Amino acid sequence: MTPAVARRLGFALSLVALGAAIYLTVAHYTSPAVLACSASGRVNCEAVTTSAQSSFLGIPVAVLGLAWALGMVVLSAPFADRWDWSPLARRVATGTGMAFVLWLVYAELFLIGAICLWCTLVHVCTFGLFAIAWSGADQYS
Repeated sequence: MTPAVARRLGFALSLVALGAAIYLTVAHYTSPAVLACSASGRVNCEAVTTSAQSSFLGIPVAVLGLAWALGMVVLSAPFADRWDWSPLARRVATGTGMAFVLWLVYAELFLIGAICLWCTLVHVCTFGLFAIAWSGADQYS
């Protein structure tokens, strides 16, 4: 993958993550019933987004995801090329994001017993951004 393609893909993934995080944040503050996701069985967005694990240090995980995704949009935007420190910032941000995603996936599977499709979309985007940043594919040689 060329650096230009990796950068475009990273920007697109960060925009998708931002969109899903916005939706999850709106759902958190309005009604979990608005989630376009099953409300019973193993796939149960409402169970996940209203669980004890849906907040961290008193802050809704949806809001943390929104802040992270917004940061990734900025760090992945074409103008971020001007900053010498942006590749390192993307690695730090995606590494932190992946550590949090691993905890959240564990919580969904083993503590809550359900998964949220919207959350999974953010998790997949986070993994993709992590892979791009840590492979170095998004850096110009």
